[in-house]
Amino acid sequence: MEKNIFEPIYKEILPFWDDISEDDKDYICQNSFAVTYKKGTNIHSGNECSGVIFVRSGSLRLYILSDEGKEITLYRLHKGDMCMLSASCVLQSITFDVMLDCEENSECYVISGPAFAAVSQRNPKVKIFALETAVSRFSDVMWVMQQILFMSLDKRLAIFLLDESARTGADSITLTHEQIAKYIGSAREVVSRMLKYFANEGIVE
Repeated sequence: MEKNIFEPIYKEILPFWDDISEDDKDYICQNSFAVTYKKGTNIHSGNECSGVIFVRSGSLRLYILSDEGKEITLYRLHKGDMCMLSASCVLQSITFDVMLDCEENSECYVISGPAFAAVSQRNPKVKIFALETAVSRFSDVMWVMQQILFMSLDKRLAIFLLDESARTGADSITLTHEQIAKYIGSAREVVSRMLKYFANEGIVE
């Protein structure tokens, strides 16, 4: 039954699917499940192996948390995206702790981390796919770090607002100042002050 549900999906989104054995296909499907996360749910915490997560609908946020409780958003995941950093047992070289929260009600497919890791050990193409997926996300992480280290807050905020508007295809952005602050690695009070400045300059309403 699981194979009937998951195989058509994996055949479409996993480039290695046709190159692995039928036994491995069955194993991945048997260790997959569909799950609906409610807004605000913490899906992954620390360096645990929560699994490989595919977003069917909704939005997830991956971030790191300092000892003082400050959050820095590394990237966000939307429909069609996949999170590999939530499966530390697949990428054992990933030793830092990351958090993954559900930003809105989301439907996801999850492949068990140990199951995916076992198949990747037997199939180099699966391991290469996992590494390439993680590396592609590190470019997003480096962009975030570059912004935080070298860009002024007004530029970071402007870039975020433009990117969010382009992503949603709308001029109105339905996020709180607190959410925006988390996304750009700042404080709510600072974001509120900068948005007020933008409004006074006629940049936003």
